[in-house]
Amino acid sequence: MGLMDRGVVHHIEGSMNGPLGEYCSRGKMRGLGVLRSHGGRWQAIQDGEVHIDIAVIAAPCADPFGNANGVNGPAACGSLNFALADSLYADRVIVVTDHLVPFPAIPWQIQGSNVDCVVCVDRIGDPSKIVSGTTEITRSPDRLLIAEWVARFVRDTGIMRNGFSFQAGAGGTSLAFAVYLKEMMKRAGVKARFIRGGSTKYLVQMLNEGLTDYILDGQTFDLDGVSSMRDNPSHVATSPFTSYNYHGKGFFGTFVDMTVLGATEVDVHFNANVVTHSDGRLLHGIGGWQNCLFAGCTILAVPAFRDRIPVIVDEVTTLTGPGELIDVVVTERGIAINPRRQDLLEAVKGKKLPIRNIRDIQREVEDICGGKPRPARRSGQVVAAVKWVDGTLLDSVWKIER
Repeated sequence: MGLMDRGVVHHIEGSMNGPLGEYCSRGKMRGLGVLRSHGGRWQAIQDGEVHIDIAVIAAPCADPFGNANGVNGPAACGSLNFALADSLYADRVIVVTDHLVPFPAIPWQIQGSNVDCVVCVDRIGDPSKIVSGTTEITRSPDRLLIAEWVARFVRDTGIMRNGFSFQAGAGGTSLAFAVYLKEMMKRAGVKARFIRGGSTKYLVQMLNEGLTDYILDGQTFDLDGVSSMRDNPSHVATSPFTSYNYHGKGFFGTFVDMTVLGATEVDVHFNANVVTHSDGRLLHGIGGWQNCLFAGCTILAVPAFRDRIPVIVDEVTTLTGPGELIDVVVTERGIAINPRRQDLLEAVKGKKLPIRNIRDIQREVEDICGGKPRPARRSGQVVAAVKWVDGTLLDSVWKIER
């Protein structure tokens, strides 16, 4: 933030969390912040909307030619494919490593033909920092219930079948869902064709136990995932940008049968927000969230309220994903199915699932919390833009008032 105060950095195009999100929300950043998905970033770079002068890529393993990977070396972190777009399009590409090996460094997730310079340092990072509190299964009874209901919904609607595919995040509820689903798959004798990662030790266990043919991994969330990617040829490093890029030939989001995501807010029309708090403050970036909405069934697993603030609202503070692409909302108060998905409504008939109208859940939670959340206090100044997967403007983030 000091660099922005001095004008060295004009603005940021990417995640703006914590103090940085507060800085932008207060209108202190000189330029307009831009929030894009992983696939949207690739689209913006390939289409010339974003130009990269210099890309500096930290690589746990590299050779003198610049071939690099993230699965070998003392700082092994998994896939380097988040930097793939930078290596392909930047004017100058610098690979920084603490583990230089003789040519060739295999596998080469970053190809040396795109690298201008290799720099050796004593240490590039601490791989144990990959693991955080967000990669631990939730202990909350409410969130465990949400996870179990998601797994039961997937099973009872017939989505869970031989050859199906799914994606779940690394948050506590998503991890618990994966554990519940694993046991249901074992009991039913069901095997997935592939699981789309970010990988965790729980997905690695499913691969090792023969419950899926492949993990297609764009981001590794723990050290079990790192070692699995290195040692198991069925744990495949994929580029989250090419596979997420809606305008690219590598986009395979529609091949995924089901995905489980979170959200800050969901409104009664199933629109969702993941970038701001209900008070309008920037919370975090989009990541791959938007790019996962094209699955056969998109499920939002969210608590009905946080800190006595309802999660289901009349209208989301900031639109990040349109309701037409969100099929199911699962809370501890019940499961709401988007009326657009009559096939899912038919599939759950006769099942012992707590299916409810989303407005009924909203009213119940508002009674518990003492009413609707206060609307964000906004000024007339736009501080950030939320882009859709094709590069068009989806919504704006406004300066907040004290």
